[in-house]
Amino acid sequence: MEKRKLGNSDLFVYPITFGGNVFGWTIDQAKSFEILNGFTEAGFNFIDTANVYSRWKPGNSGGESETIIGNWLQERKNRSQVIIATKTGADMGEGKSLSKKSILESVDASLKRLKTDYIDLYQSHYDDPATPISETLEAYDELIKAGKIRWIGASNYSAARLKESLETAQKLSLPKYQTFQPEYNLYSREDYERELEQVVTEHQLGVINYYALASGFLTGKYRSEADLNKSQRGGGIKEYLNPRGLRILKALDEVSEQYNAAPASVALAWLIARPSITAPIASVTSLNQLEELKRAAALKLNIEDIAILDQASDWK
Repeated sequence: MEKRKLGNSDLFVYPITFGGNVFGWTIDQAKSFEILNGFTEAGFNFIDTANVYSRWKPGNSGGESETIIGNWLQERKNRSQVIIATKTGADMGEGKSLSKKSILESVDASLKRLKTDYIDLYQSHYDDPATPISETLEAYDELIKAGKIRWIGASNYSAARLKESLETAQKLSLPKYQTFQPEYNLYSREDYERELEQVVTEHQLGVINYYALASGFLTGKYRSEADLNKSQRGGGIKEYLNPRGLRILKALDEVSEQYNAAPASVALAWLIARPSITAPIASVTSLNQLEELKRAAALKLNIEDIAILDQASDWK
């Protein structure tokens, strides 16, 4: 595996990001430790989470994922060997906000849960039109100068707002987003490719896209409504079960057979091969599934097979 640079930062990551949304949601701390150990022992070094993970689970209040990662970092004593990304701005009970007050409060809470004194990549989880962009960036500037965060990124912004944020940073000599986190996968291509991809390419942002496997649909284990009860996330798969979705699965099956690889590995390899993508985010809940991530990082799809997947998933 070769490391890839995140934007114009000094962060270098291997081409798969582990999505920490599963920690404290679909897997407990013991299983999370097992997965994190396997992930890093396989050579990977980049973990993405958020303060809001996994507030949606009954009985949770948010911060569960960060807490588990922090406990793991403390046990393994490997903080300097991994790159930790987390986010602020989601609704933790008082609404979404990227105000200076909210950011300064939430970063301290995240640092405490993560049991670390710095965050490598701190991201705006959602755009906040009610807060001036300059206020948000000034808060990040203060945190960078204080050594609490190293670099910043954005997630879920429109192309226009992302561009405005980058231009504001340039104009006011404030920290610039170095990464962007959009939804992007073989099925969900249009929103990213229509406008966002041009912005991230022009501004040399690293892209760590989420839902890289379309909530598990691109693993191929959901092929009819009868399959939806196979996991806790199955309910969100129904929207993909249409002629286009099934056409994508058929193409994945065809290409997977050529490489003797699982559909999930091929779907991730397709993302890794796209020049604008740095390290797609994927989650697993077992060591067997982790093998598919390892295979994806090593898989080099040829031009013809990329074209098969492009055509099957074409949105234009």
